[in-house]
Amino acid sequence: MSSHSNLVQVAIVNYRTPELTIDCLQSLVSEIGSLPGTKVVVVDNNSGDNSVEKIEEAITANGWQNWASVLASDYNGGYAYGNNLVIRSALTSANPPDYFMILNPDTQVRAGALKMLVDFLEEHPHAGIAGACVEGENGYAYQIAFRFPSILGEFERGLRLGIVSKLLSKWVVAQEMRDDEPTEVDWVSGGTMMIRRQVFESAGLMDEDYFLYYEETDFCLQAKRAGWSSWHIPYSRIMHIGGQSSGITAPGTPKRLPQYWFNSRRRYFLKNYGLLYSILADAAWLSGYTLWRLRRLIQSKPDSDPPYLLIDSFSNSVFLKGGTL
Repeated sequence: MSSHSNLVQVAIVNYRTPELTIDCLQSLVSEIGSLPGTKVVVVDNNSGDNSVEKIEEAITANGWQNWASVLASDYNGGYAYGNNLVIRSALTSANPPDYFMILNPDTQVRAGALKMLVDFLEEHPHAGIAGACVEGENGYAYQIAFRFPSILGEFERGLRLGIVSKLLSKWVVAQEMRDDEPTEVDWVSGGTMMIRRQVFESAGLMDEDYFLYYEETDFCLQAKRAGWSSWHIPYSRIMHIGGQSSGITAPGTPKRLPQYWFNSRRRYFLKNYGLLYSILADAAWLSGYTLWRLRRLIQSKPDSDPPYLLIDSFSNSVFLKGGTL
């Protein structure tokens, strides 16, 4: 184990979810004991409510001041921007941490989860990123990690036809993981990832031109291109409520996807694979999804998609927006 006094730097980006952030900090108390020297910084992304005061009051009331602090940003630059405020500052400090933990505010860390991630990275020096298994509020473990989006993956995501999904199983983005041993994957959920310091030193920080969504996919891709692997660690458990700041994945009636989701998706393909690939990825998604809509009408299937998804996807595609990032 490292001789650094600050072994893990935890970053939590809050946007108008102070109560959930306080619950998340509460769940970290036992972890702090098992990973001495760990520090937690909550970045408030200019919530414009009383988040900063509420979180600071909770830190004081619970006596967490020696390991937790709040950094109030006067600008909401998005998820990567908020995390980078913490990461950049820690990297340039006199005593940079060995590991960075990116945690969503609507998570609760189960016992030993962070130490399991650190232990895995300590034992596997070529692994750069370790992601925990996400649990639902009911304790159900979603043993899922992800493949990088691709042309065939976009077609499958749109079409949703069992036989085609089986044929294209190597390209399906979400993949079921083994629950008994760590598995190397393309990328892991951005709200539960432990990152080795050297990954930032060789692959750079998270791309702040993503406001929200796709930034962790992009980051894991940059890490892979720099020679670092990403891993799903099934026994490290972190409960995640999901969609609390954006509302996108929250339960209930689907909401229209926000503009920044489409901007992030388009940026991901253009930045990493170029214009021709992006054209094919957009064509694959639009054709697959159009066929699904037709099949849904014919078979009277329920519609659980966000409203206006087809028109929004087309109007945000490279066909209309072009190839500028």
